[in-house]
Amino acid sequence: QVQLQESGPGLVKPSQTLSLTCTVSGGSITTNDYYWSWIRQPPGKGLEWIGVIVYSGNTAYSPSLKSRTSISRDSSKNQFTLQLSSVTPEDTAVYYCASGVGTWYSGGYDYWGQGTQVTVSS
Repeated sequence: QVQLQESGPGLVKPSQTLSLTCTVSGGSITTNDYYWSWIRQPPGKGLEWIGVIVYSGNTAYSPSLKSRTSISRDSSKNQFTLQLSSVTPEDTAVYYCASGVGTWYSGGYDYWGQGTQVTVSS
């Protein structure tokens, strides 16, 4: 089975860039029809989709976050990364990486990481 593991700093200062890495095992991030997403859940709120990178390397982002978001991948390490710039305390959340098969815009998620808490604070 595909397994995903988030990693990165748990504390980020306002105005800095939040950087997280998702390490994938049990499958390749370049395998046809797979997509790889970042999703977050702020305290007391629902899940918020951040963006996706598909097997071909193409990306798409939430309109509300697009200007601050970049998702990339390192195929040699079987990893994909999230960079969210100019963070504020409103970006405090549990961040998840997740994966599915098919069309990302209509499909769900079959595999989830355990999530990692990121706090934005001085």
